[in-house]
Parts: sequence; C-alpha cells; structure tokens
Amino acid sequence: MKKALLAWTLALASTAAFAWPDKPVTLVVPFPPGGPTDTIARLLAPKMQEKLGGSFIVENKAGATGTIGAAAVARSAPDGHTLFVTSLGPLVIVPHLMKSGMQYDPLKDFDPLTVVVQAPNVLVVPASSPIKNMGDLIAQLKKEPNKISFASSGSGSSDHLTAELFWQQTGTSGVHVPYKGGAPAMNDLLGGQVNASFQNINNVVQHVKAGKLRAFAITSQARSKVLPDVPTTKESGVDNVVVYSWQAVLAPKGLPADIKAKVHGAIVASLKDPSFSSKFTDQGLEIVGNTPEEFSQFQAAEYARWKRVIETGKITAN
Repeated sequence: MKKALLAWTLALASTAAFAWPDKPVTLVVPFPPGGPTDTIARLLAPKMQEKLGGSFIVENKAGATGTIGAAAVARSAPDGHTLFVTSLGPLVIVPHLMKSGMQYDPLKDFDPLTVVVQAPNVLVVPASSPIKNMGDLIAQLKKEPNKISFASSGSGSSDHLTAELFWQQTGTSGVHVPYKGGAPAMNDLLGGQVNASFQNINNVVQHVKAGKLRAFAITSQARSKVLPDVPTTKESGVDNVVVYSWQAVLAPKGLPADIKAKVHGAIVASLKDPSFSSKFTDQGLEIVGNTPEEFSQFQAAEYARWKRVIETGKITAN
C-alpha cells in the first residue's frame, strides 16, 4: 500500500511539472510601457506562449527606478509563473546609488536565466561641433576641465556611467547634464545645446548616417555592422571602456530545474527566430542568449564594475 501511494505521489509530481504552465505566466517589467525593456517583454511573451503553451502576459510594475518591480518579483513564488524582464539598472547600478531602502538583493534573490540583447553606446557630438575626433576631444577635456558638457538620460543611467568611466580611464573630466529621459537629451544634442554624449546605438544610428551627429567611437568589443566606419573605444586609444546597456530575464530564486530549462530553451529559441532578432539587429543591438551560469558571472562582474565607477565618481541618486 505504501509503495503504491509513493508511486502515485511521484507520478502526480511528475505530471504537475510536465503540465507547467498551468496558469498565466506574468512577465514583470519594472518600467512604464513603451520603453525598450517593455518592448522586449511584449515581443517575447507571444513567442514563449507559442513554444511553451499556456498564457504569457506582460505586467508593468514601474517606480523607484525599477526597484518596485524587482522587489515584487523577489517576493513571488519560484514556481515559473512569474518572470522578470529588466534592464541592467535594478540589477547592477541602482543598488549602489540607493544607500538605504533596498528591498531585494540583486545577486541573491533571483535565478538568472539569460541576457536577451545588449546595446553598445556610441560617443557622438553634433555635426556642427568643432571637435573632429577622439584625440581632439580628449585634448580639449584636458585643456579645459569641466567645460565640455555630456548629456545623459538621467543620473545613474548607462549613458551617464559610460561617460564617468570614460573620464576615469582618460584622466579627464566633463560636465554631466542629466535629462529626464533619452528623448530630451537627444533633442538638445542634435540642437547643439550640449557638446557630447554616449548614447545607445539604436538611438543615434540614423542620425549618424544622416550626418546630423558625428560618431567618434563605439563601446563594443568589435565594430558594429550598422556603423562599420566607427572605431571601437580601444581602437581609438581608450582601454577598458567596453560598455553595453542590456536587458535580461530572471526568475524568483528557487526556480525548479526542469522549468528553468524549459524557460531558457524557449527564450533562446525565440532569439534565434529572425522575426524577433531582426527587430534589434537592424538597429545595431546584439542578440545574446547566454546560459544561466554565464549570465550569473556576467552580472557579478557588472555589479562590481559599476560599484567601482560610482564610488570613484562619488555619484549619488538625484
């Protein structure tokens, strides 16, 4: 009787695992609708539904620079019915800017699944700028410290921290001009109200090709296919400024191994689908799809690097 009961219990557990997802799976985005992270989640949801069955929906839990949504996911049951689609901010940047009030540990409260896409930044100046190349820019920054203005989409953003890293690596300093988002920063950059910026490639590629912005360098490991004439920062004589803005998928800590494998497999398969990938690669973004182990190591390295940059630059949240 006991053996029969045990066999029945194991069979039931196996059936339950096989049946996942047996209720809607929520992809939590910690930002408002319409941004790049939200776009990725809304493209992934139907692809994952197609490959895994069930229902996949996107829920925006915005606020406090992404930490409200992150904390909500960290508190959720690790049963595969809640996933976290986020940018790097809540995982490797914001924790170093918030001195108190963090309601989750970005390295301990999540199971990393995969980085979906990454976007290098491009160092650009207005086409009307008298600064013609990287050498001119660095010379000008050294000649007149704290005079050349660098626009960003906000304090602690990827474009801001890339500028800080660039100044630290070149022994220079500039004036950080934070905006409330990328659009107003881009408008003033195009209008010549600010001198330079490290912008995500997808924000500037068309302006560079149209001759409205001049690109000095790209922060990727290799040149981009969409801007093949723009050298990397290393080629431009600046070491250790390889920077990507990235979006990834995680789950609450403790996700069962079988569900983790299914979710990861479905995401990677979606990334290989040209109907998904072309929406990003055409803009210069790079598809990643790494393993959970690779993502975990990458996140830890990013966490440590941005901690150093923020502390060295004495950067605080506004």
